[in-house]
Amino acid sequence: MTDLRSWLEKVESFGELRHVLGAHWDTELGAIAELSYRTPEPKALLFDDIDGYATGRVLTGSTGSARRLGLTLGLGDDLDDAAVVAALRGKPSVWAATARDHPTETVTSSPLLDNVVEGRDVDLLSLPVPRWHAEDGGRFIGTGCLVITTDPETKDINGGCYRMEVVEDGRSATIAAVPGKHGAQHVRRWFDRGEKAPVVVSFGHHPVLLVTGGTEVPTGISELEYAGAILGERLPVLIGEHTGLPIPAGSEVAIEGWLSPDHLADEGPFGEWTGYYSGRRRPAPALEIARMYHRDDPVLLGAPPGKPPHDYSYMRTVMKSAMIEDALVAAGVPGVRGAWAHEAGGGRLFIAVSVETRYAGHSTQVGHLTAQLPAAAYMNRFVVVVDDDIDVANLDEVVWAMSTRCDPVRDIDVVGGTWGSKLDPMLVEGAPPYNSRAVVDATRPYDRRATFPKVSTGDPAYLRSVMAKWADVFS
Repeated sequence: MTDLRSWLEKVESFGELRHVLGAHWDTELGAIAELSYRTPEPKALLFDDIDGYATGRVLTGSTGSARRLGLTLGLGDDLDDAAVVAALRGKPSVWAATARDHPTETVTSSPLLDNVVEGRDVDLLSLPVPRWHAEDGGRFIGTGCLVITTDPETKDINGGCYRMEVVEDGRSATIAAVPGKHGAQHVRRWFDRGEKAPVVVSFGHHPVLLVTGGTEVPTGISELEYAGAILGERLPVLIGEHTGLPIPAGSEVAIEGWLSPDHLADEGPFGEWTGYYSGRRRPAPALEIARMYHRDDPVLLGAPPGKPPHDYSYMRTVMKSAMIEDALVAAGVPGVRGAWAHEAGGGRLFIAVSVETRYAGHSTQVGHLTAQLPAAAYMNRFVVVVDDDIDVANLDEVVWAMSTRCDPVRDIDVVGGTWGSKLDPMLVEGAPPYNSRAVVDATRPYDRRATFPKVSTGDPAYLRSVMAKWADVFS
């Protein structure tokens, strides 16, 4: 099950797909999606009969529930929030270790080849590309996309999810890859050699590629192989005739071409995952499209960000939490009991870690290590370390621990000059994209653990027995 349509059939079978007919591509589609994310049980939305378009569809909310994320990650489609988190424990390290056992499988036929458009005739606006937010600078086709690049020396393949605005009347699209990300590094290396950078982009695919493209897969591991490890099968790919790069054969829409340092177009602003519009309109590399491929009546995978919760904030929170916990355990740190990259911080800005403190300085070690892990370092702002009696996923409990077990003058370290982003609303225009981060020790002081006041709540086992006895009171 490596294509989007099979995934859609499965999601519809268990009642988590809603069809929306007749929405307009200009902000209305985005507003409907935004309102859906705010509901208690947001569904995936498939927009059809989009105003002004006889063909082409848009999907949003693909990974926004435990059942849909569990299906996407091959963990099962009957999981609740707690079960999907439990099922993920240890999985990222296994997927990373086995990714190379799932090399892509080259194929020569695919429904993607039903419509092939050469560069001079390409019109991305023949598809219902949304303008997602009212203050967006244009129509962004790249929200749930996978941008595939290669290192010119090692030939490593990378797949990243970067924002892409349609420009030049549909003949091109900008690629705004954040500096430091693997895709941006690949492009820079091609430019440094005085050459154009080959690029493939898929705009509609199995959501596992949204997951792998939107999280920090370890360096040197292809997101396509990592996706194969997740699904337990090799991902079929076509080979682009112009670029030689792999194109997911299950894709709905794909393009291939080149980026050049002197081919720029203005892009932005865009409503980003921080919950703010990022920057002013500015130049970004624009793709010279050699060819476009698409299925009949294709589905664009939309993943519009915004103020959390947004399209992929649930997925990023669950995935990054598992990756951070795995990385801490792999680093050999004892006593780690859980990690949670909170959705309110976009799955990046606010991370809580629980630990069974075993020695003086243990909690400080865990906090500083977490703040700089590859899985957590990008644009992190707060790391809070709590005792193992605190549920790291419960923000109320984390704030309670900060409020009662943390002495700010002693227990908060601030580290400057760390990996930030131009997307940071706190960054001053034109300044280098550094940020600072606070490491908060909200554990009981190690030297007072025996005498620290006891928590005034019932014993968990006793509370469970009372709940069972008086179940009618709580029903």
